[in-house]
Amino acid sequence: MSKKVTVTKERLSALRTLVVYHQTCYHTHDAPEISDQAYDALVRELATLEETLEGKKSAVSESVGAEVGAAFAKVRHRVPQWSFDNVFDLVELQTWEERLLRYLQKAGIEKPTPTYVAEHKIDGLKVVLEYRAGKFFRALTRGNGEVGEDVTHTARTIKSLPLALPKAIDLICVGEVWLSKEDFALLNTARAAAAESLFANPRNAAAGSLRQLDPTVAAARNLSLFVYDIDYLEGSGTTVLKPVTQYAELELLKALGFPVNPYARPCATLEAIQTYYDDWKVQCDDLPYGVDGVVIKTNEVVLQKAAGYTAKSPRFGVAYKFPAVETTTVLEGIELQVGRTGVITPVAHLRPVLIDGSTVARATLHNEDQIKRLDIRIGDTIVLRKAGDVIPEVVAVLHALRPKATIPYRFPTTVALCGGEGNIERIAGEAAYRCVSLDSPFLHQLRLHHFVSKTALNIDGIGPKIIDALLEQKLIADAADLFTVTKEDFLTLPGFKIKSAENARQAIEQARMVTFSRLLVGLSIDQVGEETAKLLVQYFPTPESLREASEEALEAIHGIGEVVAAAITSWQQDAVAQDLFTRVIAQVTLLPERHALAGTALLGKTFVFTGTLQDYGRDEVKALVESLGAKVTGSVTKKTSYVVVGVEPGTKAAEAARLGVRVLDETAFKALVAG
Repeated sequence: MSKKVTVTKERLSALRTLVVYHQTCYHTHDAPEISDQAYDALVRELATLEETLEGKKSAVSESVGAEVGAAFAKVRHRVPQWSFDNVFDLVELQTWEERLLRYLQKAGIEKPTPTYVAEHKIDGLKVVLEYRAGKFFRALTRGNGEVGEDVTHTARTIKSLPLALPKAIDLICVGEVWLSKEDFALLNTARAAAAESLFANPRNAAAGSLRQLDPTVAAARNLSLFVYDIDYLEGSGTTVLKPVTQYAELELLKALGFPVNPYARPCATLEAIQTYYDDWKVQCDDLPYGVDGVVIKTNEVVLQKAAGYTAKSPRFGVAYKFPAVETTTVLEGIELQVGRTGVITPVAHLRPVLIDGSTVARATLHNEDQIKRLDIRIGDTIVLRKAGDVIPEVVAVLHALRPKATIPYRFPTTVALCGGEGNIERIAGEAAYRCVSLDSPFLHQLRLHHFVSKTALNIDGIGPKIIDALLEQKLIADAADLFTVTKEDFLTLPGFKIKSAENARQAIEQARMVTFSRLLVGLSIDQVGEETAKLLVQYFPTPESLREASEEALEAIHGIGEVVAAAITSWQQDAVAQDLFTRVIAQVTLLPERHALAGTALLGKTFVFTGTLQDYGRDEVKALVESLGAKVTGSVTKKTSYVVVGVEPGTKAAEAARLGVRVLDETAFKALVAG
């Protein structure tokens, strides 16, 4: 047997044990140790390995819950309880529908044309409610799907739960108990004040509240409820009829007095489902409850019955999960990345994994201290987190899945891309390392790449490839030389024609007009980013005044501090850096800075941009808005001041209209910022 197969079987065994452990933490103790998304990733890997090595899934990967707690009465469900399978993108959703159609055809339906109902996948605790002759009789948790826990005593404390129905029917319905984000925050604040452990998230707070032995504890936590399914209905002697569609079930539940989520929608096609999904993916944070995806069910009850169930899940429904911001993968290597200021950043090379809508193969490990704190080793299974535009980071190591014979990672003493002999040293007072010598060609190249970038001088059309070509042809040696490159020089480079050479020259001429703060950012001065540069020029508005600023004067600026002041002082004393500073200053014209003043009309306003603007790049318009005292965010809420719409806007424009947020086209935006 090959080593690879042996290792895989070892991983399968360890993974199965770990999944059981986290199932118990989540379902039995309401005390998860990893996020739901990381847990989902482990279960998916387990199912894949089981099918690959054993030919079928096990009871562990097919589990719908956990064994009931000993403190509660055990009750066998009259109707078995299920858990939906998950899909994570449109392709997987289409595969699910294709599979559904095949099952319906096998059931004797020649040309099935199902429609669907899309609902929020509420992040709460499933509860099964039973009514006899219209009176509330019992509430059970899902438990293991066959047997649940009797939580009638705490369910009665939910204010929105009807204790009597308007019709004397026998009914078993299913819903989700949840705790609002506001009540969750209040609960954890109170627990912190009482020196009690905090709940990890609203879902587990809701579960822990419903599974209390003392109903007064549950009553004090203000639990909420949405009911979404009918498992059993007997309406003899009444006018209540069994619904023939899923959406009609929701309408009936609402008529009977149950709280029903108002956002459920009939969807004729997968395209309509995708639109619903895309809309709520960006709006869900504004809801009072947690939502981690969309539940899709075949609308026609006759088709639901024809499709049937797997060992774990209904075939007629699926959960379309929102992009994960946490998942699991394997660390395959660690590389030391050298930044333009010589700071060394350890970067994790990962087994590629889909997270937050994109495939990720690299993540930051921050520094040596973080590696030691995590005790992360090559071959480890890690929890990866990504949110929006934030660089993915490793947040935890699943030590239970660690392969044998791994060794701790140790920082080297040299890095080839540094200058001199490649030596590195720990920065005083910090967890980071830096190159001892900053004179390597690689670092010089990085600084020039940054000088022309959008965050610095923003020289349009001149990027890293052109900088590299200019260096290779020895047409430039440093940033000051860029301003002396002629059209004829550009024509000697590969790919340049007369027009492109003229455009390059024009871009350089335009870049001569620059604010002092952007120039400072472009010079790659250690510790001087955009915000620090803006602070510096408020107090030292000319090159001469900044050169002469004392370390004490720099430290006195609120927001600068000792570390930044020391870095600037070191730059002042660096003869090579000062020579470059002098020569660059001689090539440019410094423009007045635009600072946000207390009287600025846009001070404190919030902008969201959607679509492509004709006259602004995203970085450029962000800098403009911030210079006027406003800020740019990525999502539309009721607190958004303006949504600026360009060409081919996304769903944010429609969301702005729904929330009553003012929408501007590019012309109106220009007029607004012009004041």
